[in-house]
Amino acid sequence: MGRSRRTIPEELLLLALDPATGTTAQPQSLDLGLAGAQLVELALAGRIAPDGDRIAVVVPRPTGDPTLDCALELLRRRGAPVRAVHWIGGPRLGLRQIYLSHLERCGMVAAVPGQMCGVLPTTRYQATDTDISREIRARLDNAIRTGVPPDPRTAALAALAHAVGLGKHLYPGNEGRSSRSRLRDLIRHDPMGGLVAHAVMDVQNGAVAQPRRGPATAGRPAGPGPRGAVEPARGVPMQPHRGSMARAVTH
Repeated sequence: MGRSRRTIPEELLLLALDPATGTTAQPQSLDLGLAGAQLVELALAGRIAPDGDRIAVVVPRPTGDPTLDCALELLRRRGAPVRAVHWIGGPRLGLRQIYLSHLERCGMVAAVPGQMCGVLPTTRYQATDTDISREIRARLDNAIRTGVPPDPRTAALAALAHAVGLGKHLYPGNEGRSSRSRLRDLIRHDPMGGLVAHAVMDVQNGAVAQPRRGPATAGRPAGPGPRGAVEPARGVPMQPHRGSMARAVTH
């Protein structure tokens, strides 16, 4: 996968980044959204495909993006399709920080060190090219304003933005209510984005244990995976906690 095109996880994170504070909106749900965005990006790259409410690896060949390829390899190791809600709801430490560091290396954001309460070291992130963020936002605004079905990437991005709660960040107040409603409605324009967005919302609502029955699964019994156990998903390798030497990211 070339680097000429930004990935959906990168775009979701840039949407969530507050230009005034250098922090990310909805930090608690954003990691879930980034994990879901990885699935959508892998699907658009032809590496995975939906199988009812599950995700199946169809082409295990690496994409060339190290973070996406890590997720692809972990999915491949499962050996069987995994429910999207289990994958997204599994423990994954620091996915947001991994993508922030990635954007910094790519020159899209700059890290600004600081302190919290005058003691704890923190890092804020400022977009280095605001034109990129404006272009991403303009695609959403155009889809909302015109009602024209967006391309699959924009539809998936809109679905994920709604799922993690970015609507109030992007379109605040009473005046943004209709835009937030239309943002939610864009979820229907991309099946994979819709599947993943619903899984993100299910995790937030604590519905991980209950299968979401879709058209492709209506004819077969619902139930847990092998041995009846719910296996947690892992989107990225666990990172060691570095104590006082770690930089904190303010929310």
